[in-house]
Amino acid sequence: MSFDVIIRGGRVLDGTGAPPFRADVAVSGDRVAAVGRLETAEAATVIDASGRFVAPGFVDCHAHGDAAVFDPAVQRAALRQGVTTFVLGQDGLSFAPGSAETVAYASRYFAAVNGPLHESRLRAGAPGEGPPYEEPLREGPLSVAELLGSYDRAVAVNTAYLLPHGTIRYDVMGPSSAPASADDLAAMLRRVERGLAEGAAGLSTGLEYLPGRYADAEELAALCRPLGGLPYVTHMRAYGPGAGVGMAEVVDIASRSGAAVHVSHLHGPADVLLPLVGDALARDVDLSFDTYPYLRGNTILAMVVLPPSVPAAETGRALELIAAADLDEWWPGLDATWPRLTVSHAPGMEWTEGLTVVAAAERAGVSPAELCRRLLIETRLEAGVVSARPDEGPEGEQSVRRMLRHPSHTGGSDGIYVGGHPHPRGFGAFARFLGRHVRELGDWTWEQAAVHLAAHPARRFGLSDRGLVRTGFAADLVVIDPATVADRATYAEPRELATGVADVLVSGVPVLAGGELTGALPGRALRP
Repeated sequence: MSFDVIIRGGRVLDGTGAPPFRADVAVSGDRVAAVGRLETAEAATVIDASGRFVAPGFVDCHAHGDAAVFDPAVQRAALRQGVTTFVLGQDGLSFAPGSAETVAYASRYFAAVNGPLHESRLRAGAPGEGPPYEEPLREGPLSVAELLGSYDRAVAVNTAYLLPHGTIRYDVMGPSSAPASADDLAAMLRRVERGLAEGAAGLSTGLEYLPGRYADAEELAALCRPLGGLPYVTHMRAYGPGAGVGMAEVVDIASRSGAAVHVSHLHGPADVLLPLVGDALARDVDLSFDTYPYLRGNTILAMVVLPPSVPAAETGRALELIAAADLDEWWPGLDATWPRLTVSHAPGMEWTEGLTVVAAAERAGVSPAELCRRLLIETRLEAGVVSARPDEGPEGEQSVRRMLRHPSHTGGSDGIYVGGHPHPRGFGAFARFLGRHVRELGDWTWEQAAVHLAAHPARRFGLSDRGLVRTGFAADLVVIDPATVADRATYAEPRELATGVADVLVSGVPVLAGGELTGALPGRALRP
């Protein structure tokens, strides 16, 4: 027998939840060709996996790599954790589908999250050409098919894409806060149906961002009805103490539409959240959720500090209001918040990146509120922050552990790669799941890790030929050293690469060898 690749001598975590078993894994083309004892088989490439696990490639259920995925440094950061697929289009905001104005809005409003999309990445016939971030901003219009086509075989990891509700709403209604009319809803529905036909893997919302915040449950349920088993993926309207409000709306939308639901970054006190999950499941809601193993978040500063009355979707008007604001009236209750905010992204004020708002304010000789005003104005609302949660500490970690042990859980990094000082989760979340939560704490067995991080998310997003090490399945395969796999990225050094994953195949092609990129770009734009 002769194959293209054989991974020899490892213990296989096949993704079914079965205990690891000793087997060789052979690959022909982009598929797993055989799993078993293959001592006499030959291959052009042989990977020695002795003492290591062979697992299906992990699916990052919540990644903000919509533009950053073209950056080889981001691809390497993902692969070093065993991540072979990014699910993009999160939080209701991304680049497609939309007109030129819509693409520009999504690029501007979510610049600190998704980063800029560039024309060089969307030229037909030129996948992977040129270094990232050097071409002018894409000027649209842009369809889901075009965006998926720009990813296909242009990067080292696979990509799936969710239809972003906020982008679609802006494309139809602009920044309006009005309820959608019947005509508006029909226009949005046409975009959803076309996007699904072009290969989207679900619909996402960001109900604390704009303009998604303006949608009601009736609008969202109507747009969920065409999903046909694909998930409604939601950054809910409320988390933390208000999670009950957010989950009640999730259940309402699922009940009205019949859609499966996936809740993004479901963090907070487990005593509050787990009963809400249990109640939804008891109501026959097909519900899953993702978490990342950290106690801090990362988002745009405007979402954290601006009053709801400020139209952040209209940059010019918002900046006028910020410049004229009486900060004592605007932010009287944020004194406890300022020390928990660390600047992650501040174009034009890069000296603040990595500093808390309080430390940056002291350096500038102003109040924290005035420092935030300057950040918002100077960056034109683009500033991003890493934010510590009030429950950070031992109790918070216990909640993280309890949430990830739930059978409806999947892994998501919520990785943001923009800025001089991003959150470390994009560079370490999946390695932290394995090193800390499997090896050190025993929250999962190794075989359970393969279910939570590969098999379950692949099923959830309709990627029916991935997530398992099985003959005939796509050969997305990772080789894991159980003794050394660990995250190294910290809040102080957020871009440190993980250890313990040195060999990875995507669609049967080695993309990471000895911990370094091979230069191959076999990543597929996955369509459910």
